[in-house]
Amino acid sequence: MSKHPWGDNILDYVIGPSGAEDFFKNYYEQKALIVKRDEPDRYHELLTIARIDQLLASHDFNGDSVDMARADPQISREQFILSNGTADRGSIANLYQEGATLILPQLHQSELVLKNFCRALESELSCHVQTNIYLTPPNNQGFRTHYDDHDVFVLQVEGEKLWHLYDQTVDKPFRGEGFNINEHQPGELVEEFVLKAGECAYVPRGLMHDARTQGSGDSLHITVGLIVKTWADLMLEAVSEVALHHPEFRQSLPPRYARADFDRSQAEDHFKLLVSKIAKDANLDAAFDMYIDNFIRSRPPYSEDAIVKRGSTEEKGAKFKVRPYMPWRLAEDGDQLVLITAGGELTFPSTAEAGLDKVLDGEVFDISAFAEAGEEEAQKALNRLFGYGVVERVN
Repeated sequence: MSKHPWGDNILDYVIGPSGAEDFFKNYYEQKALIVKRDEPDRYHELLTIARIDQLLASHDFNGDSVDMARADPQISREQFILSNGTADRGSIANLYQEGATLILPQLHQSELVLKNFCRALESELSCHVQTNIYLTPPNNQGFRTHYDDHDVFVLQVEGEKLWHLYDQTVDKPFRGEGFNINEHQPGELVEEFVLKAGECAYVPRGLMHDARTQGSGDSLHITVGLIVKTWADLMLEAVSEVALHHPEFRQSLPPRYARADFDRSQAEDHFKLLVSKIAKDANLDAAFDMYIDNFIRSRPPYSEDAIVKRGSTEEKGAKFKVRPYMPWRLAEDGDQLVLITAGGELTFPSTAEAGLDKVLDGEVFDISAFAEAGEEEAQKALNRLFGYGVVERVN
């Protein structure tokens, strides 16, 4: 039984009853999905307006951890950030009273339930997942019509928000390809809907949209951003790998190439040669493995219970199991095993292989799983797995 509100199926928690197969086939990176439900408390375990009120009163937010926005009239950061870089609570409260939206970017970095929620989605989607929190007073709008450079799930936690989607889209903009209202006008309104508490929308990157609080209550929603790697990213890595083995790629561009009278014919021949070597030698597996390892290493390690249950690994009869959604890949390095996991790499002697197989297969185990490694190495292996949060105590 999962101890988290999303249970054992994170996508069902976010977009259910729409199934994952239908979502990936018909909506992902293609078009918006609006999920209507009569479950107003569905997302309350993630966050509430009361919790935000507590955070604002108890935390010393700085300029990186708080923001505000208002479509009209717009506001500047100088109105709520003090000269020392910290947030001015009084100004934030006053601006909120005057219709500004309170934004808490990257709140998952400090709120454990949001961090674990992001970890679960990362396990399902194999991309970095982040949260931005938006609290908007009644009858107000935080942002003018725009598009985002990353896909988002919008979880409506409390209140209601009226959304507009427009027919003008930018097909899969690059990360960092900022929205410019002078270049992209909204176009015709193609869909209007109200997200009520407990409902969700998926909005792919590049789709023009805006939203405004509806009704007499404040609106709280969590924007869950999906920061993906693209085929262009993978191809660049594959080309870099080819270049390591072919010095032709590492030659400088021809002298005088920037001159108006430069003859490109020889450069074109060399370019075609390089393209042919890419087609012949580019290795999908090498590039994929590199991206997998980098993604896994970059996930924050699980440290729950590391202090309060620090002696668990030495208790007789203690049983453990790999944590749900724990990212990992097992590799060999000479006579050692390397477990690539959240936070880095853990090394084990080859005699720990049978124990690691039990762990990674999801079996409930105790220290005897590592008996082949000997008593001392078995204890070290268990300590390491528990300390890095790879496994958790189950009894």
